[in-house]
Amino acid sequence: MPAQVLIIDEVHESMAIGLEAMQFSVVDGSTWSKEEIIQQIAHFEGLVVRSKLKIDASFLTKAVSLRFIARAGAGLDLIDLEAAHQQNVAVFAANEGNKEAVAEHVIGQLLSLAHHLHKSDKEVRQGIWDREGNRGWEISGKTIGIIGYGHMGQSVTSRLSCFGSTMLVYDKYQPVSRYNAEIQDIFDHADIVSLHIPLTEETRGMVNEQWISQFKKPIVLINSSRGAITPLPALLSGLQSGQIQGLILDVLPNEKINTWSTEEKKIFDQISSYPSTLFSPHVAGWTNESYRKINEVLLAKIKAFYTA
Repeated sequence: MPAQVLIIDEVHESMAIGLEAMQFSVVDGSTWSKEEIIQQIAHFEGLVVRSKLKIDASFLTKAVSLRFIARAGAGLDLIDLEAAHQQNVAVFAANEGNKEAVAEHVIGQLLSLAHHLHKSDKEVRQGIWDREGNRGWEISGKTIGIIGYGHMGQSVTSRLSCFGSTMLVYDKYQPVSRYNAEIQDIFDHADIVSLHIPLTEETRGMVNEQWISQFKKPIVLINSSRGAITPLPALLSGLQSGQIQGLILDVLPNEKINTWSTEEKKIFDQISSYPSTLFSPHVAGWTNESYRKINEVLLAKIKAFYTA
């Protein structure tokens, strides 16, 4: 009997086709409840996930046949990597698959904020022709700090460097081949800061009031990584003090908006009242092309795992 792979999230149809071409038996569990997945996981050698389920040590102890987990996306913060390693379960991510999408999205949002495109479009539709009120500023000549130099950081850096900006790139763990800087250089000189780091115990809540206060100039802050890196109270404080003069968020600490507490809603409403803020619903890496490319990356890694 062929080894079985369970897909528990909606993914591009090419995933099942590719797995079947490798002689796997594919089961679509995208409509299964958490309880159903746990009850059946012992039968599967492979698991394809996005963000439906937290894969913790307790879950993995029930996955007695599991050999690999393929995460159809970039972040692995929902998977207990240490527990997976202890059980000899390989974990694959697809950071390479949506790096172009993230870079284009970040630059698109930055251009929109700098040139008031979202604001002026809305006004013109309402019959308001306000040229002076929509005078923008240029990315050219600015100093841009990139924190995190994995696939996303590299992709954003390569594209923003074409704007005539000074690039400063810092990564605590990843070697930086060009534009290498220390974090203090970014604190001292950056006009724009873009975060491209994973959510870990080290980075959770990293952007607090003390962190923000270290910048020598007011900054535009961009987060397309994970919302928990930038807690909303600290961002609000930065906006109120003027230390954050522009804020672009593709991610939020709690993205289940219908579960927000009164306090969460109050803080977000205060943040969003600033005209120099721009939001999107965690879609930076979510394009028609990346939807397919993510699968191509994962399928190649799975194939390499079984042929090594």
